[in-house]
Amino acid sequence: MKRAPTAEQYIEAVTKALNKCANPDVAPSQQAYMKNHFEFFGIKSPERKLLQQAIRIDFQLPSKADAEIIARHFWEQPQRECQYLAQELLFKYKRQFEKSDVELFQFMICTKSWWDTIDFIAPNLIGAYFKAFPEQRDPCLLQWLDSGNIWLQRSAVLFQLKYKSDLDTKCLAHVIGSLLGSKEFFINKSIGWVLREYGKTNPKWVINFVEKTPLEKLSQKEAMKILSTQF
Repeated sequence: MKRAPTAEQYIEAVTKALNKCANPDVAPSQQAYMKNHFEFFGIKSPERKLLQQAIRIDFQLPSKADAEIIARHFWEQPQRECQYLAQELLFKYKRQFEKSDVELFQFMICTKSWWDTIDFIAPNLIGAYFKAFPEQRDPCLLQWLDSGNIWLQRSAVLFQLKYKSDLDTKCLAHVIGSLLGSKEFFINKSIGWVLREYGKTNPKWVINFVEKTPLEKLSQKEAMKILSTQF
């Protein structure tokens, strides 16, 4: 019978598996792809998924409290696969999120920041969190938009990426409006991305918004990438 591991047991098992699967021939290309911001074990995504499945065969999920300990531990490790494992583990608790979890998510956004983790955290963790605690949304967004931190700002843009018909257009318009004039690539790319994605659900709104809003060329191009071929 599977057992729920302690945080220490889970960390030990995952760390052993990561070291066993490490591939020094693959790691340099992964590091180069991430502009050498991070070290890598050299474990490709399909192999990492198999590793996680193997851990689940041996163990039940840790407790919610232990999951935060585990996530913080792996977030502090130098290898990028550790951050991927941490965020993917936390996503399994999306129906158990607590109001205080935003502090952990903000730590993850602001630590070892790059587009690859933000693009998971924002739509999956933050998106689920704000649905569970809608009263937290506007205060957090106000703080993030005013922070000057591009990763908090990108998260403010992308948290509704998977909302489809649940997307709050007034909120999205406010977030984008707050960031107009930014020359930051990662901000303007994210604006175009969320508009393009929402355009699959509500193309008329997106077209009207793009026409009336002085978006940067990158944002406009990304937003209309699909719609320009349909209308």
